[in-house]
Amino acid sequence: MVRLLLVAGLCALLEQALAIGQQTCVTFQPSNSSFPIVVKKKATPILVASDDWPGVQRAASDFVSDIQRVTGAQASLTNVTSTPNVGSNTPIIIGTLGKSSLIDNVVNATGLDVSSIRGQWEAFIAREVQNPLPGVSKAYVIIGADKRGTIYGLYDHSEQFGVSPWYWWADVPTTQHPELYVDSAGCSHGSPTVKYRGIFLNDEQPALQSWAAAKFTNGTGAPQTGSPFNSKFYTKVFELILRLKGNYLWPAMWSSAFGLDDPQNQFLADMYGIVMGTSHQEPMMRATPPEFSVEFPNVAWDYTKNNATIKKFWLEGVQRAKNFESVYTIGMRGFGDLPLSESTNIALLEQVVQDQTDIFKQVYGQDYDVSSIPQIWALYKEVEGYYDDGMQVPDYVTLLWSDDNWGNIRRFPIASERNRTGGAGVYYHFDFVGDPRDYKWIGASQIEKVYEQMSAAVDFDATRLWIVNVGDLKPYEREIEFFLGYGWNATRWNPDNLNTFVTGWAQREFDVPDNTAAQIGDIVANLTRFNARRKPELLDPATFTLIDYREADNVLSAWNALEKSSTAIYNSLSSNFQASFFQLVHYPVLASSNIGKMIISAGLNNLRASQARLSTNDLAETVESMFENDFDLETQYNSLLDGKWVHMMDQTRLGYYYWQQPMTNTMPAVNRVQSRKLGLGGVMRIVPEGTRGAWPGDNPNQCAQGYGCPPPSISVDNFSPINNRYVDVSAGGPISFAFTVTGNSSWIKLSTTKGQISPTAPEQRVYIDIDWNQLQDGANSAQVTFKATASGQPPSSVPITINAQKRSVAGGFKGFVEGAGVVSIEAAHATRNNAVNGITWKELPGYGRTLSAMTPLPRSDSSFDVGSGPSLEYDFYNFNTNSGNLTVTVYVSPSFNTLGMNRPVRLATQLDSQGAQTSQPMPDAAPGALPAAWSGVNGFVANSIIPVTTNWSNVSPGAHTFKIFMVEPTVVVQKIVINAGGLRASYLGPPESIQV
Repeated sequence: MVRLLLVAGLCALLEQALAIGQQTCVTFQPSNSSFPIVVKKKATPILVASDDWPGVQRAASDFVSDIQRVTGAQASLTNVTSTPNVGSNTPIIIGTLGKSSLIDNVVNATGLDVSSIRGQWEAFIAREVQNPLPGVSKAYVIIGADKRGTIYGLYDHSEQFGVSPWYWWADVPTTQHPELYVDSAGCSHGSPTVKYRGIFLNDEQPALQSWAAAKFTNGTGAPQTGSPFNSKFYTKVFELILRLKGNYLWPAMWSSAFGLDDPQNQFLADMYGIVMGTSHQEPMMRATPPEFSVEFPNVAWDYTKNNATIKKFWLEGVQRAKNFESVYTIGMRGFGDLPLSESTNIALLEQVVQDQTDIFKQVYGQDYDVSSIPQIWALYKEVEGYYDDGMQVPDYVTLLWSDDNWGNIRRFPIASERNRTGGAGVYYHFDFVGDPRDYKWIGASQIEKVYEQMSAAVDFDATRLWIVNVGDLKPYEREIEFFLGYGWNATRWNPDNLNTFVTGWAQREFDVPDNTAAQIGDIVANLTRFNARRKPELLDPATFTLIDYREADNVLSAWNALEKSSTAIYNSLSSNFQASFFQLVHYPVLASSNIGKMIISAGLNNLRASQARLSTNDLAETVESMFENDFDLETQYNSLLDGKWVHMMDQTRLGYYYWQQPMTNTMPAVNRVQSRKLGLGGVMRIVPEGTRGAWPGDNPNQCAQGYGCPPPSISVDNFSPINNRYVDVSAGGPISFAFTVTGNSSWIKLSTTKGQISPTAPEQRVYIDIDWNQLQDGANSAQVTFKATASGQPPSSVPITINAQKRSVAGGFKGFVEGAGVVSIEAAHATRNNAVNGITWKELPGYGRTLSAMTPLPRSDSSFDVGSGPSLEYDFYNFNTNSGNLTVTVYVSPSFNTLGMNRPVRLATQLDSQGAQTSQPMPDAAPGALPAAWSGVNGFVANSIIPVTTNWSNVSPGAHTFKIFMVEPTVVVQKIVINAGGLRASYLGPPESIQV
């Protein structure tokens, strides 16, 4: 369960402190209750005991450097154990309770109450004390309950000073202040929510590995593996993890062996204070397959045939790790993160675990309490199936539940599993190699979704260990910080203040005012939303509809607006902040936007080619230019700061042919039309909104037979959320022409009545608006005619029929109104939100593909009978355009049945007083497997949504209410679409309907 933030000695929330969500005690101005750290360019001396942990002494050195980064003043750092002689009677005293003789002397001399942290995991307190030592009138003490508690106390203050945890990894400058103070009441923090909080460096080629080779080796990697990940590299990682309040690491694995590549690696990890592990598929602190392949090159990884060799391999791993703080992965998977052979059975795997237990006893001693050795069993993919089929491990082993590799956790501990002494944890992903497609280039995880998933992990007691796959580390800085910080203190964040994480992060990283921080928050929210709705690697020219709901146009406009906002902020920043902003915000925006627009432009290019439009060629050139720009942006990133991050953006992302990364980026296919030849349809091409056809001439999209088709028509009604329609007038070849547009009714309003088309300006969009005040209820019809004249060419004319349906709703109705045969509603816009037993549907702002999401909170083990749970109600008005038949699709997030096979996630829906219908969004699957609908490039996970469809009949015209009931917790609803006969295909669904 969550251990709350210590409240003893609460200090004022000082706006000057550059912290993200935590209790603050730093200011840059003196007050009656402040303790000076730097005054008039003179720094207060710092004392640490020589008998304290080496990692604490090292972090104290960082603390001194951090003070100098902020103020320019260098504090003295002195090792003492008793009476200091520091030339000052007001020092800062740092140390670990029960380890530092200096701190023990202070506690004994002052009677300082340390009961709130004594014996606690990673807790700390900091405050001013009087007469702590002989000759010292007062001091500011930072006391940790253990090694990392002290280290976190130091780094927590450093962050508030304004030193970003990413000062090296993202080149974040530190804003200078002439003076520095802490509040006398100090800061404190209790034990973290999650005991072990770490990152996994995975899928690290080509970017991280190539970068590390360039920066940390002389061109030669480790002797046996060639790995560039040596102790020079890892110490940078260790410090970063600690500054982010993490404590745990799974090291790079694919061609590296942490314990073999550099003999200093394990020692330095322990010295720094990092708990080491190995990945979900690497048992007993050995790198598998690299180490095994090096030591036993001709031996198969087969426990039925070579168990003696494998046990020897594991034994040596435990012997090597015994003296260092470690969490051991137990169990066994196949080589290269693959399932074991089909002959594997539960009895064999249970024997593997028993043999591993025997190895622990052999290394630690037969009388040693093996249950005190931290161990995890990763229930990843098929291994979860072994567990579901009855495989058992000792109670003291942590069950590490996994997501589906795409950020959707597959299972949480059920009530009967929550009393395990080993507890439970979560293995999560920001990066992945595998089906349906790799994603390891750029950040595509919404913090809002990470919060929703990991807060559920907290609620269901999966809090012993959290580990997140971060790939190359660099593209995921912000998300890593949230993941580790939330694990450190889950009480900080809730749906109502979650947005302040990014705004606070922006202020700390870029020293910007509130309004700019809010703008950066919006940029980040939209960037991650756009990338998460379908990861860039999965985009194709047909993802977003090119003809309906202006979906592709709106996506293009949104990317352009995002670029504009990011560029404005980038240009407004001083030059010393631009490199960090480029890495953390601007490059992800520019590069993601470039790819998003390129792929849509390729789709438009192909569409225009089928319509015989000369603008096809312009779009081909646009795509080619954007393709080259992708490399230019990559080069700009890799060249930053004289090449500090060379190779870091080398990951390919364009031109996937199957799940694995392409060997080179490939431009999406484009077409061209002959620019010097006039098409058969003549000089003018007319393309009304909502069709793939083009007039005059033949096109398979114009009518069933594809030839001899009638003139086009456009339908519109007064409750359509898109309140006008457009017609594209395009060149059909190299001949310029003038065109005119005329309507035969006064209720037709045209954005223009004439124009010029030429090879250099090959198309123009004409908007048709309706003056609804001139229309009577019911069907209305008019005609708009487009005529072209060109020298030496016959005149061309295309009439378009405009069918306008005017409707009205009954007086007094309030709600959403059917338009164009559809009612579309964002889930957050419920007419009524009905709580039951204190549980209500709560909005998760920013989460999902379009606006936000709704989920029942607070979470509990409670489930409800169908129709009795907390409900959302949506009032809507139907015109009975589909003979009384309605199809309702509820768009829900791809949440798994996390409370076990016997309690799948379900929701119930009801229309008016008709019988409620129960739906299970995520289908059942065999133990350890995924349902078929999850998979594929158009499956649930690729589309980031599950459509839950119900059918309703005998629905009369008029007002109705659609209801969604909670049945089981963890369901997340994003959008509701009611099809009354007019729904068109799209990726994001129709725009939200008009509400009266």
